[in-house]
Amino acid sequence: MIIDLTKLSQNQVYHTMTQTVVPRPIAWVLSEHENGKLNLAPFSYFNAVCSQPPVVMLSIGRKPDGSDKDTFRNIVERKKFVIHLAHPELAPQVTLSAKVLPEGESELDLLAMDTVPFEGFELPRLKDARIAFACELYKLDTIGDNNQNLVYGRLERIWLDDSVVGEDAKGRTKILAEQLDPLGRLGGNEYITSGEVLDIPRQP
Repeated sequence: MIIDLTKLSQNQVYHTMTQTVVPRPIAWVLSEHENGKLNLAPFSYFNAVCSQPPVVMLSIGRKPDGSDKDTFRNIVERKKFVIHLAHPELAPQVTLSAKVLPEGESELDLLAMDTVPFEGFELPRLKDARIAFACELYKLDTIGDNNQNLVYGRLERIWLDDSVVGEDAKGRTKILAEQLDPLGRLGGNEYITSGEVLDIPRQP
């Protein structure tokens, strides 16, 4: 089967891409509105793109009316944000946090989720997440016919729950993927869990 994307509508292209570029990590982004309330929203067009300096990228679309999403505006105006990776038990909250709320309202109130201080950083982190990245705006760009916003964030520090941290055979810090159990995005309303971890040695 061949799918000719040039003959599909924008929605059909999105539907196809999100079902074939899988699984995708989900950036669960906490940012601060100008009224001091915290915004929380998930984005699955997200990944690490550079290690020197350490940079991740978010691709943030627009609201149905074409205006900028609160997360984008918050990051542009206040520069700081926190990215979390959720685990399967948090999937319902991740989905609910994607709901479009009136500007200035907080998804945290809707979800009844708690935050705790993120040591050494201006913004808090979600209490129930197992990993959190403290980020500062590094660069902005746009792409595509609808001016999709690309946000590059420089990682300042990473918080890890003790349960996901171990040590490898060389004595180096090792993130235990099976304990982290990150939630991955598929198409539609579907997610995937980490499942079996394959450790395939590289050939010399």
